[in-house]
Amino acid sequence: MAESDGKGTLGAEFFTPGSSSFTNFLAAHRPELLSLGRLLPEGVHAGEDQVPHGTTILALTYRDGVMIAGDRRATMGNLIAQRDLEKVHPADDYSAVAFAGSVGFAIDLVKLYQVELTHFEKIEGVPMTIKAKATRLATMVRQNLPQAMQGMAVVPLLVGYDQQAPEGRHGRIFSFDVTGGPYEKQGYHAEGSGSPFARGALKKLYRPGMDRRQAALAALQALYDAADDDSATGGPDVSRAIFPIVSVITEDGFERLDEEETEALSIEMVEQRRSRPDGPTAHV
Repeated sequence: MAESDGKGTLGAEFFTPGSSSFTNFLAAHRPELLSLGRLLPEGVHAGEDQVPHGTTILALTYRDGVMIAGDRRATMGNLIAQRDLEKVHPADDYSAVAFAGSVGFAIDLVKLYQVELTHFEKIEGVPMTIKAKATRLATMVRQNLPQAMQGMAVVPLLVGYDQQAPEGRHGRIFSFDVTGGPYEKQGYHAEGSGSPFARGALKKLYRPGMDRRQAALAALQALYDAADDDSATGGPDVSRAIFPIVSVITEDGFERLDEEETEALSIEMVEQRRSRPDGPTAHV
């Protein structure tokens, strides 16, 4: 990235005092490497039928921390662009980020955010607080506003395990709008085109203090309901063995549920739907 003297020596910018933000460092010295904020050519508007878009993502707190999940489908208008897209990624040891929206820019945003958190910890010697992580991600989303106005919006969902929070409130969830506004959510939340149906399902299924299995089944039921009413959301694909991604963040850090566990829970849920197609009723 940096200019050198041809002998592998780092450029002067690496020895110039600055902020602990990698994004700011890149913007100051090599802005052409940043995809955020670039405008499309004059008169061009990238609609949902021209570039892949991904939905649906959701998160919920549970007994041991916080869970985040996403379906696997990406669409371009009425076409399925990809069936096995990964929308849920670790941000660092104690947080994770998922995305809905324009896939290409979302993947760039996630990678840059991962580097941003690592760079901060190396410079400052301590990791960011979850609130600071949300603020930093909000700034990056805001930098993407010009592209969002041209039809390539990215809407992330951030979750983290707050070790300083009171007992039972360690799991935290943050959503964002396309202008970068951060909003902390309590209990559960969903984003993407299938989010109204996913939130409706979580509204009836969620309850505080669920164990991991109960939370995972609630997340899978919510994604199934989203896929049932939203064509852009993909349900469990048993024939291709493609199932939603489900990850958790606890006091032990980030963990993605392995394929066998997710498959078994998904098949169990599908079997339950044979006798109750509309899914389980709310807990009384």
